[in-house]
Amino acid sequence: MPYPAQTSREAIVAAAQALIERDGVDQVSLAQLAAALNIKAPSLYRHVASKAALLQAVVTRTFAQLFDAYNDALGAGPAEPALQMRRVLAAHRSFAHAHPASYILAFTSKESAERPDDQLLEGMVQPIQRLLAEVTGEAAALAALRGALALVHGFVMLELHQQLRRGGDLDAAFAAAVDAYLAGWQQYASDAAAQQSHPHGAG
Repeated sequence: MPYPAQTSREAIVAAAQALIERDGVDQVSLAQLAAALNIKAPSLYRHVASKAALLQAVVTRTFAQLFDAYNDALGAGPAEPALQMRRVLAAHRSFAHAHPASYILAFTSKESAERPDDQLLEGMVQPIQRLLAEVTGEAAALAALRGALALVHGFVMLELHQQLRRGGDLDAAFAAAVDAYLAGWQQYASDAAAQQSHPHGAG
């Protein structure tokens, strides 16, 4: 006999993410989730073995949604690498504001049982690293990617915790920070190319 549609793994994980956004991760239990789905708690165990497994599924779903937002941003305007990166980082910030609780869970969980597969995440981020390589050069792309993620994540975490309280236009501040970051890497790539062309200087 097939299980009711509401007990599918996808529906369970989506409901868990919604509860986390509403109540916070510490308040979510399997019993609460079962009640929200109008099923008995044992039905959940056909799909998730524990709360840690449930949180891992939510984190994996959150990263997948974030990378979907990246992909949408890539195709939302001119296919010029620096402009695409601006859109990707803006999409990251928008996603964090739209899903603050699950975003914080995904980026701050220290429990290995709650973390998604590293190879899965690497595969998701590779297109962004390849895009950055067009801005920075292949050798610097990983360093540039890490710096870009640090910039956007640090900015949004300060926003989500209401730590940027000195006024001003935060949208403009974020855009300026991203522009300066990418311009710095573009200059770095230009300088590196010039040095390779003239390794011993003019004399």
